[in-house]
Amino acid sequence: MTAHERSDHRRATGAAGLLATLLVAGFAVIGCGQLTGDLGGVATPPATELPSIEAPSSEPTPGRTAGPPTGSAGPGESPAGPGSTSTPSQGTTTVRAYFYLGSFTDNAGLVPVLREIPRTQAVGAAAMGELLEGPNDAELGASPAMYTAIPDGTIFLGLTIDGGIATVNLSREFERDGDISATRRLAQVVYTLTQFPTIDGVRFQLDGAPVSAFGSEGIALDQPVNRASYTDALPAIFVDRPAWGGVLGNPARLVGLTDVFEATFKARVLDGNDHVLATSTVTATCGTGCWGAFDVTLRYTVATAGWGSLEVYDLSAKDGSVENRTEYPVWLTP
Repeated sequence: MTAHERSDHRRATGAAGLLATLLVAGFAVIGCGQLTGDLGGVATPPATELPSIEAPSSEPTPGRTAGPPTGSAGPGESPAGPGSTSTPSQGTTTVRAYFYLGSFTDNAGLVPVLREIPRTQAVGAAAMGELLEGPNDAELGASPAMYTAIPDGTIFLGLTIDGGIATVNLSREFERDGDISATRRLAQVVYTLTQFPTIDGVRFQLDGAPVSAFGSEGIALDQPVNRASYTDALPAIFVDRPAWGGVLGNPARLVGLTDVFEATFKARVLDGNDHVLATSTVTATCGTGCWGAFDVTLRYTVATAGWGSLEVYDLSAKDGSVENRTEYPVWLTP
């Protein structure tokens, strides 16, 4: 099946799944590594006159249909027009989906991407729909490429939230064995749902039946799982903000988790010609065998808005060589 066929198929199945009911019966405090901001309650359709819910992140998107640079835009130009950027319009909101970014240096792991959707109170269901659609063409064609571990044909059947625990109901296709570890697909769902402050743990159902052991690996799911359950799915330096292909503010705020030697790594901002605009040494709260959080700002200078890249890496304790390197496109702002 081609990338376009997979995308068309996921749109069809995702649309059917989004008709499922979304209920919220409780609220919870956001967990470690998530962005702050109260989503409030998520109401059940039909639509009401209540104000729409704000997205958990205020990150703007770079143009109405903008993606990472493909070679068609010149320096300082956006795919949506010279130097243009935009925030979500009044009728839309922004959610995140989490996919896997490949690596040429054995450092693949989860990354967030942004999706602009019609404004809705059912943001959890909308985020699941975007997750099941899979990476878009720009993400599939990136170097390294992005991919999803969720099997084709998986349908979103519903979501309820009670006391901070989300119960997500997916079709049996979600459990279908494949070449990619079942743990990875679970991690994608957990990270996508726990972006919302009302959710700090996830339970799984398949065709409405509770799941206590998942897949051929027999992964234990008899208790709610959270982000800390799936750190093995992360690259050694996991940047949760900014998102892949998102806008890098100025000063740039970098938020995420890392497990590297002595909790220290490097962050660089590069322009579209790979000229280094800024470099910073970042120290997390923990390292060398434990996951530590980081939240730092990095100032850079650029004359005009345009595509560049964010690069994070650490230096080998053995010989000082670059390791655990991840680089992805970001929209630079003066």
